[in-house]
Amino acid sequence: MEPVLEAKGISKRFPGVLALDGVSLALHPGEVHALVGENGAGKSTLIKVFTGVYHPDGGELLHQGRPAVFGTPMDAQHAGISTIYQEVNLVPMMSVARNLLLGREPRGRFGVIDAGAMYEEAGRVLAGYGVETDVRRPLRDLGIGAQQMVALARAVSVDARVVIMDEPTSSLEPREVGTLFGVIRRLRDSGIAVMYVSHRLDELYQVCDRVTVLRDGRLAHTGQLAELERLQLISLMLGRDLGEVRGSGMTKFSRDRHLAAGTSVDQQAEPVVEARGLTRRHVLDGVDVSVRPGEVVGLGGLLGAGRTETAKAIVGAMPIDGGQVIVGGLPLRGGSTKAAIRAGVSLLPEDRKAEGIIPTLSVRENIALAALPSLGTAGVVSDTKIDRVVEIFMRRLRIKAASPNQLVSELSGGNQQKVLLARWLAVRPKVLLLDEPTRGIDVGAKAEVQALIDELAAEGLGVLLISSDLEELVEGADRILVLREGAVVGELSGDDVTEERIMATIAEQADG
Repeated sequence: MEPVLEAKGISKRFPGVLALDGVSLALHPGEVHALVGENGAGKSTLIKVFTGVYHPDGGELLHQGRPAVFGTPMDAQHAGISTIYQEVNLVPMMSVARNLLLGREPRGRFGVIDAGAMYEEAGRVLAGYGVETDVRRPLRDLGIGAQQMVALARAVSVDARVVIMDEPTSSLEPREVGTLFGVIRRLRDSGIAVMYVSHRLDELYQVCDRVTVLRDGRLAHTGQLAELERLQLISLMLGRDLGEVRGSGMTKFSRDRHLAAGTSVDQQAEPVVEARGLTRRHVLDGVDVSVRPGEVVGLGGLLGAGRTETAKAIVGAMPIDGGQVIVGGLPLRGGSTKAAIRAGVSLLPEDRKAEGIIPTLSVRENIALAALPSLGTAGVVSDTKIDRVVEIFMRRLRIKAASPNQLVSELSGGNQQKVLLARWLAVRPKVLLLDEPTRGIDVGAKAEVQALIDELAAEGLGVLLISSDLEELVEGADRILVLREGAVVGELSGDDVTEERIMATIAEQADG
């Protein structure tokens, strides 16, 4: 059967980044097609090409077998392509009925909207999606799950031939997920093509027929999902060949630091930080984490497993519904990043550009920022103390800059990452949470950052290491906690710290 929508050799480039590199994908009528991949794989870019947000730089887009150019998202919608995004993109102040039928409201004489007919139709449509509500209410009055179902109903009811769902269950309760899957099956049975984007393996195997795996902007695999074991799918997403992993014999003892791992960390020592039962609705489910002095604890898992959220919850950067954080044996009070920093817990965020560096400030100012309260007397900051701290850390971390006064935005990605490390080391933390510390930096800088982490741990600093790079986790961590869907599903230590065991733990839990 001819695809209703097809990408052939699509490429998309942004300044300094090749986001898509010759990607091909075909969506067929009456088929649910999974699109998977880790952060930076190119999933969002491909969706935006399909929906007219981005124009491809190379390759061809075909709609019902003919070349197509969608100049705007409205062009794509007119062609029967609807998208349901993870974040509900409706109008919260407007009524549920108006959101559902916006632009298609039933009208009476003189073109005036027939409110009664609109409410009746909206109620009938939403009942089919398990949403029983007063459709005259503002959308904002509904729970986020119900809002998501309204967005789904709207997308399907515009005579769609292709429905793209981007993490549609992220805010849904189990009952609502069951309703959604029923809707997806009805769409498939009625000949509509569905592209389903999710990091939840259980969901993929429940509703998807085919799967396409993207990795680093390239096509890694496409084919029948039922023909792939979960471990194979995980290995394709992470870019690790199963045969290579099994044959490598790689364990945590492959680096010099870990030859003495059994004696480098005092297992009887009190944890410098301990998280107990961290819970947040739809995000974290009773996560327990502890880090001892001189210990590197890795957090492993697929995209969306809850790794970043765990780190943010520990430092108070994300509110939690339950659980507590213990630092040095005492509960961390205040629930803020300021309280965490004062207690000796610092976080190097995943997105250094959005959440880390301040590009309009100098290297000197970026390094000194967090330590300013301790670099002065009676509220007056000492330039001499700042200069001394900046000099120490620029030298120790080998930060390459023309001078401390150079704008941090002018540095390479690796040196920007070192500036952020210097900022948090300057406050003398007891534990450092590192979220993807080597992502987006060159090989040389990556090796330097990894060596620095080893040095810091050897000096007694506790480290929580989050990385999508399995080799980095295996070589850098004393033990690894594996997360899945916001819960810890396994702990690996000693000879079990291998790439194969990490992937197997994810796959085993997914099967269960």
